[in-house]
Order: sequence, then C-alpha cells, then structure tokens
Amino acid sequence: MYIGIDLGTSGVKAILLNEQGDVLATHTEKLTVSRPHPLWSEQEPEQWWQATDRAVKGLGRQQSLSGVRALGIAGQMHGATLLDSRQQVLRPAILWNDGRCSEECAWLEKQVPQSRAITGNLMMPGFTAPKLVWVQRHEPDIFYQIDKVLLPKDFLRLRMPGVVARDMSEAAGPMWLDV
Repeated sequence: MYIGIDLGTSGVKAILLNEQGDVLATHTEKLTVSRPHPLWSEQEPEQWWQATDRAVKGLGRQQSLSGVRALGIAGQMHGATLLDSRQQVLRPAILWNDGRCSEECAWLEKQVPQSRAITGNLMMPGFTAPKLVWVQRHEPDIFYQIDKVLLPKDFLRLRMPGVVARDMSEAAGPMWLDV
C-alpha cells in the first residue's frame, strides 16, 4: 500500500492506495489562510504538519496502515518557510498567492537583468526570492536568523524523516535555479 499526501492551500488530502492503484481510503483536513494586510497570504507551517498528521490518522481509522510501503508528498509551491539554525519556524510562511513583493521583483530584475534567462521565469511576487528581499527590508531581525528556506512540502519532508531536500520540479520557483 501507498500513502499520498497533497498539501494544498485550503487543505491537506491524504489517500491510501493498494498495489494496483485502487483507492482504499481518503481523508481531508482543512487549513486556514491568514490575510493580515491587503495582498498578504500566510499560513503557519505547524498547521500543515498537524493537518497532515490528522489526515493520515483519518486514513488509519478507515484501513490498517501496517502494509504501507511508501509515502509521496505533493503540494502548493512557493510558500517561503523560513527556519533558523535549530530548524524552528521564524514566521508564518508567505504563500504562493501573496502579492506584497511587487517592488522587490522590480528591484531584483534591475539588479540581475539576466534573471529571466538564468531562471527561465519572470520575477513574480509569489516566488521566493522577492519574498526574501521583502523580509530583509521589512523584518531584518527575522532575515538575519534565517538558516534554511523551505517550501511547504519540503517542510513536511523535514518533519517526517528529518531530511532537508527539494525536488527539481520545485527548484525553479525560488528563482535561484540556473536552468
């Protein structure tokens, strides 16, 4: 059996599949988005972890999980999850649909005019690099504590086996992958 986890913006969905790919159980847990200012969109990473835990336990209430061989994680992209050197979250994650970083995008494109050719992307407010510039400008006390920048599913991956990793499908979104 296999477990799939989808960390979305509005919820975490877990699915249990058998060896043939048949769905044995599903469970969804809702998430909330905080919008403390216009254009802002944030979530507490701990909320992702707790919802994931509840979703997997929800599968276990429907079907024994003793035969699970592997687990896969998919999910929302571009959520800047900032950790300190003890791997503690420094602030709520700034999500993919957050629009506060337009000025930082313009500044980055001016500083690195070849950024589109390097990254294969336009600099957009939802991407991670402009969010980090925003944090540096507006929350310097937090910025200088940053040890790691994870994306949402990377945070779940860290909490499960304790591994910091990012797959290639997500590596371009932060705007620091040379394609």
